[in-house]
Amino acid sequence: MVDGFPYEVPEEYQNMPLLKGRATVDMKVKVKDNPNLEECVFRIVLDGYNAPVTAGNFIDLVERHFYDGMDIQRADGFVVQTGDPEGPAEGFIDPSTEKTRTIPLEIMVVGEKAPFYGETLEDLGLYKAQTRLPFNAFGTMAMAREEFENNSASSQVFWLLKESELTPSNANILDGRYAVFGYVTENEDFLADLKVGDVIESIQVVSGLDNLVNPSYKIAG
Repeated sequence: MVDGFPYEVPEEYQNMPLLKGRATVDMKVKVKDNPNLEECVFRIVLDGYNAPVTAGNFIDLVERHFYDGMDIQRADGFVVQTGDPEGPAEGFIDPSTEKTRTIPLEIMVVGEKAPFYGETLEDLGLYKAQTRLPFNAFGTMAMAREEFENNSASSQVFWLLKESELTPSNANILDGRYAVFGYVTENEDFLADLKVGDVIESIQVVSGLDNLVNPSYKIAG
């Protein structure tokens, strides 16, 4: 699958962890203060064909067990979010550089052969373009970032808690501004039951790890 990847990632990002294909992960969450739900496993499919840098970064963090034991940090009825580590840093500190590892904004547009990097569709003037991975499903997964810094995403991720009827593709404020890289495909309805303080017990790769190239977790441990 890796050998037949349909395009070249730009040179400045080629040494980052890249997911060249799809992968599936299971996220096990311990739910507090809910008599109806003690723990839940969310199956998530990651799409490295349309977001190789974004999905690769996430899988690399999963293999580092970065998210294991981390709390759900936002749950406001619009999104569920996690990924902000303890301490002053707002992202993943790469032990090899002792700096926050960030990734570029990555948006694949229908009709294009490769994603756009570092610019929103608004920046590019593509107001009517359709994103290949739209925010059109309950459980759409994307990278959080600083609002005015396109290339500031690191480890914070969020899941959308809206149905597609409420947020038609490219008619919402998220498409083309945040990098989608996967969708929750099992138990997504239970995302709405998660609260701040619920704990991610583990995220494990179920399949597709062989599609990850340049994994940094193997180097640094």
